[in-house]
Formats: sequence, C-alpha cells, structure tokens
Amino acid sequence: MSASAKEIKRVTTHVLHEMKNRGEKISMLTAYDYSMARIVDDSGIDIILVGDSASNVMAGHETTLPITLDQMIYHASSVVRAIHRCLVVVDLPFGSYQGNSKEALNSAIRIMKESGAHAVKLEGGREIKESVERILTAGIPVMGHLGLTPQSIYKFGTYVVRAKEEEEADRLIQDAHLLAESGCFAIVLEKIPAKLASRVAKEVKVPIIGIGAGQGVDGQVLVVHDMLGINNEFQPRFLRKYADLNQIIGDAVKQYIVDVKAKDFPNEKESY
Repeated sequence: MSASAKEIKRVTTHVLHEMKNRGEKISMLTAYDYSMARIVDDSGIDIILVGDSASNVMAGHETTLPITLDQMIYHASSVVRAIHRCLVVVDLPFGSYQGNSKEALNSAIRIMKESGAHAVKLEGGREIKESVERILTAGIPVMGHLGLTPQSIYKFGTYVVRAKEEEEADRLIQDAHLLAESGCFAIVLEKIPAKLASRVAKEVKVPIIGIGAGQGVDGQVLVVHDMLGINNEFQPRFLRKYADLNQIIGDAVKQYIVDVKAKDFPNEKESY
C-alpha cells in the first residue's frame, strides 16, 4: 500500500479533487461481491465501481443492458459491507434513468438507501444533463461517463475507439465541461484517443478517470476480472493483466478432483 493510501482514512469526493490538484493518480477497479471487494479495498484502492459490467462477468450476458436495478443494488450491498476505506460508486443500469429525470432520481435514491453506496454513475452527455442535476438536488454525488458508453452499444454498433473524428471529439469536450459544470464530481472517459483525453483532463476541473484513454488523465479504471486474468475471452489493447487466475484456479480445481478420486482428500488430519 502506498504512503498516501495509508494517510487517507476514508476516500471521499473531496479527497479525489485534492488528489487531482496535487497530481496524484487515482486508482479504480470494479467489484461485485463481498470477498473480492474486501481484498480490493484492503489493498488500498481509491474507488470501487460496482459496474453494470456485472451483467457480463457475473451473469454471462453479451452486453450490459440486461442487468436490473434490483440486481445492481444486490451487488452494491455486498460490496459496501466489505469496504472500510474506498469510495463506492454504482452504475445506474440501462433503463433506470434515460429520458426521465424523475425516474433517474428515484433509481439513484434506491441505490443509496438500499445499498449504502456513496455515489452513482451515469453514461452520456448533454442528453442526461437534466437527470444529473435532478439527482444532485437530493445530495447524491454523480460520476459521468463519456466516450464509448456500453449501454449505447446497439446505437454505436461496435466497440471501436470513439471520438476519433473532429466533430465527435468537439462534442465530447463540450459534454465533459457540461457534466462538470452541472455538478459531476468526476468523469470516466472510455476508449478515446489519448491526446483528446489528456486535453479534457487539463481543461476540466474534476477528476478524469480513463479506461483505454492513455496516461494523461487523472486516474485509471479496469474491470477486476479482466486485470486478474479470470476472464480470458476479453483482451483489448488497453488491458494489462496482472495475474492469470484462470490458470491458477483451473489447476487448483483439477488437483482437488485428482485428490478426491484418489481418496487422498480428506486425509486423517483433515478429518474429525
């Protein structure tokens, strides 16, 4: 654990702003259950995102769209019970906020009351401005998300890098300023050119967290199952694997099967 991690008793949105101002990078990973969240938090992570990526890595869906608000609350509750230090942000799932700011507020309130989380995250720019502002009236911190927005995958039709063309890049810059001015405490930028992400981080006062957005942002986020090598099917360019748990777990299970069938487990010391 870093020295700065030890000094912070509890990460808050204010702490994140201070980190940006002094040039300290922000670390963020996903988690969806108690056991993983406990390990990640004890390791000194700054933010845990209870992402709608649970739809993919926990439930096996092709996209993030099927996961429900009730399911997100279940995952978030499990994570919150595990943590002592980090900030817990929860994705508002598809269909719980788009096009209806009143429903967005109700969804955010349910997440905060029923899970105990600290903030919510919404995908989109100017089209969600009203929802962001309405949620903020209830005192609920909001994180934005621009660039590749997985909940809009059927609109994009592909997971390729976003904002490579000037028009889309200009719109993203405008939306980043708009979200910050509307009160978002931070913004995730997903899969956009590094030069553009760096510009946004320099221009916008709130912390900018990147995933596939280069080094010039204020922090980084990855899906924990991807960076630990549990999920071997997803290998984008921006992913660095820090372990190969797929192989380690598989080997352990195979050895367990061998030991059971050979009557080696349990042995005398493992019996009562």
